[in-house]
Amino acid sequence: MRAVAQRVSEAKVVVDGRTVGAVQGPGLCVLVGVTHDDTPEKAAALARKLWTLRILPDERSCSDIAAPLLVISQFTLYGDARKGRRPTWNAAAPGQIAEPLVDEVVAQLRALGATVETGVFGADMQVSLTNDGPFTVVLEL
Repeated sequence: MRAVAQRVSEAKVVVDGRTVGAVQGPGLCVLVGVTHDDTPEKAAALARKLWTLRILPDERSCSDIAAPLLVISQFTLYGDARKGRRPTWNAAAPGQIAEPLVDEVVAQLRALGATVETGVFGADMQVSLTNDGPFTVVLEL
């Protein structure tokens, strides 16, 4: 699994003109990509990492201050543009594999006590955020 975690003061995701998920920070906006060999165990590990990642102000984590997370699936995190000018998506897991694993990340975060908002899997989403810092971390499990 691959995730891009951004410290935000606010973030939202809109689908078809309707806000489907939003957080007020400090918190995290997290883009999650899934590859073919990912497992529910990796999803749980990613959730624990995101919940305890100390990138909020004063080196605190979401778990320290009950900060919210906006989790959005993004298969393009596994795009490969090393050759040519058009990325390939071969490393991205298909939807029937990826969607349950992104849902598992969200479920595990909620089980840890997190407030989690989400996007809509497979939808055309418009994501807007105010990156606080800016502070962005790439996680690979």
